[in-house]
Amino acid sequence: MQRRLLGLTATIAALGLTAALSGCGLTGGETGDVTLKLVAADYDLTGGDSTRKYWDGLTAAYEAEHPGVKVDVQIESWNDVDRKVAEMVKAGQAPDIAQIGAYADYAAAGALYSADELLSIPVQANFLAPLTAAGETKGTQYGLPFAASTRLLFFNEELFEEAGVTKAPTTWAELAAAARKLKSDDVPYPFALPLGPEEAQAETMMWLLSGGDGYTDATDRYKIDSEQNVKTFDWLRTNLVEKGLTGPVAPGKLNRKDAFAAFARGEVGMLNGHPSLMQEAEKKGVKVGKIALPGVEGKAKASMGVADWIMGFKQNGHRERIGDFLDFVFSDDNVLKFAGDNDLLPPTVSAYATMEAEPEHRNLREFLKELPGSQLPPVGKTSWAAVSENIKQNIGKAVAPGAKPSEVLGKIARDATAAESAE
Repeated sequence: MQRRLLGLTATIAALGLTAALSGCGLTGGETGDVTLKLVAADYDLTGGDSTRKYWDGLTAAYEAEHPGVKVDVQIESWNDVDRKVAEMVKAGQAPDIAQIGAYADYAAAGALYSADELLSIPVQANFLAPLTAAGETKGTQYGLPFAASTRLLFFNEELFEEAGVTKAPTTWAELAAAARKLKSDDVPYPFALPLGPEEAQAETMMWLLSGGDGYTDATDRYKIDSEQNVKTFDWLRTNLVEKGLTGPVAPGKLNRKDAFAAFARGEVGMLNGHPSLMQEAEKKGVKVGKIALPGVEGKAKASMGVADWIMGFKQNGHRERIGDFLDFVFSDDNVLKFAGDNDLLPPTVSAYATMEAEPEHRNLREFLKELPGSQLPPVGKTSWAAVSENIKQNIGKAVAPGAKPSEVLGKIARDATAAESAE
């Protein structure tokens, strides 16, 4: 899958400057014709031009209302967009606006306008709270959440019925019991656990939340090897992996893309999934059940939220024009169209309420329900890119035969602390 909704794995080069203040669109500080350069990620999973059409329609409507302002949109694939923006910034040719996967390095380098320098007060106040928090670096918001999603436990209803599993699991014990029945019925992947290097930091966070903890403590410091987190990986290793319930590919070598493809083929009993997988699997005839992620003795303390970001660069000095355009981007009509077209969740309170009430989006309601209380990875830390890469490469070792999760998580935690200290 080309789209990256985690905003965590972008390759970023840092460079820049810092802030000023306003928030009410055009106030007369900028005069004359202006062309804003916008670089945006391609969300079309089919290779089509739906993302281009979205931006063409939006910019045409904006330009019609704002003579003298043009918006030049460059669409890049998720494979390339973060790298290309980084190269543009490094070359001294930063775009005015970038809609990409990560913002923290640019914010730390002073290259971005803060949210309150760009947005009107009603627009800035309209973001859902977890997304606002995730868009902050050192207490100031620089990342504006452009699209959001959450994760649920998916299960194949037909495989459940054939294996005699009568209810969706709501605890770890029930999940393991369901996986055992699925294995007895020869399901290839009773529970697919993708801890391979493609996106392991996301799967890991979902399990840490299920176990009652997470990546950071109340003071936003890494605590990856906390007692609860170690217990979580002990449980995974002992109750799923060593019992042969995670399928023929070792979790440390199973990538999310391959696990999702197997689910869409009807080979997976359960896995943690997102809205796009739901749509893809249902198109292929899989009857998808969905439930909030189980915890040790009940629902997990939070779902994992994810977001992609849009941001304004300072280099060209177009603060007021950028802010006015972004106010338009975050109007309910524009937010709802993009989210609806791409099976994503809206990042604003007003658009969220509208989508929740609209019957055409009822298949997203379970995801919507989890979003306001979700937790996002610590994407505001400039150390997170290195820490998440370390997790991707090494967390699978924690559930390998004979492994000691405390040692694997301990090494990752020490490296994370060192990376944070170097910020």
